[in-house]
Amino acid sequence: MKLFAATAMIVCTLTSTGAFAQSTEVFPAGSRPSAQGPDATFTGSVIVDTLYMNDEHTGNSGHLVNFEPGARSAWHTHPAGQVLIVTSGAGWVQDEGGEKRHIKPGDVVWTPPGVKHWHGATDTTRVSHIAVTNVRDAKAVDWMEKVTDEQYLD
Repeated sequence: MKLFAATAMIVCTLTSTGAFAQSTEVFPAGSRPSAQGPDATFTGSVIVDTLYMNDEHTGNSGHLVNFEPGARSAWHTHPAGQVLIVTSGAGWVQDEGGEKRHIKPGDVVWTPPGVKHWHGATDTTRVSHIAVTNVRDAKAVDWMEKVTDEQYLD
């Protein structure tokens, strides 16, 4: 049910631009290239598929992010917050100073603005999530240092 509600939120966000468009737009799967997550901001194998970018009609962007076992983001914050919708696998998310928490398909994770955190796969299982990232003053994320192996496995 959580996944349905989160998906409905994304659909509403995407279709809310219809008042400004001539008609509904469909962006076919596979029409946007996949990209390797940059080494500067990710550890391990991470593939990022852009679903949509923010523009004058939307205040957020959407990406499907696939983490192989052991892969994770660097520490980071979001100036306007972020929603993760876990679609498959098993992963972890952790706020700085907080406990590492397990995430699984159907879980929806809200990270408020300015909270330093990381997320990624467990050490044995891949995870995929849709990231809906709010944008403030043309900025979606502030990247910081990488999560060390010790921090990741602790």
